[in-house]
Amino acid sequence: METAVGTTATAGQQTPQGRTRPGHARTAPWHWALALAGCGAVVAAALAASPATGTPLPARGGTPKALAASAAPDPAKAQLPMDCGPFPVRTVLSVPAELGDGRPGTVVAAQCATDTGNPPDSVYLLGFGPGERPVVVATLLTERENLTLSRLSVRSDGAITGRAQGYSSDEVPRFRPDLSLDLTWTHRGGGWERSQAAAPAGAA
Repeated sequence: METAVGTTATAGQQTPQGRTRPGHARTAPWHWALALAGCGAVVAAALAASPATGTPLPARGGTPKALAASAAPDPAKAQLPMDCGPFPVRTVLSVPAELGDGRPGTVVAAQCATDTGNPPDSVYLLGFGPGERPVVVATLLTERENLTLSRLSVRSDGAITGRAQGYSSDEVPRFRPDLSLDLTWTHRGGGWERSQAAAPAGAA
């Protein structure tokens, strides 16, 4: 079993980047009431894989290691590509780490800060852009998949792992997810590949 490097961010606990510092949302309209009422995605609990999008990363040659939050990109200063309409973007989990490519990064889970239902999360990998400005270098999960992260970590092999809650059907109330999934993002061919499997019974 691979060990984790750096902080494991868990929902409900203070993370190095904090839980409530908002990012900057796009202003495109997105009606959460409608989305929560009828747009829940059906999540497969069987093993699956899907590519993540973003800027190709250089080949790895180093060893992943933990970073202090002050040495990694700050999610609160990043322009996260989320359509939250009138709602601000809220960072819920963040893990600063160097993933083996020699560059500081931050894995961040964020959501639209609405008090209605259980808003889904997006997960991004941040890096430093021009002028040391935090930028999104990979999109690992979008809010359209209707998953909520309860845990994020970086393993010693550079893989990113998380635990997420989801819904087996549109009829399941949005405040009561009935699926629990273990997610793993692995760096392959200059990008990130995701696999997922049902989490053990009783896992949170």
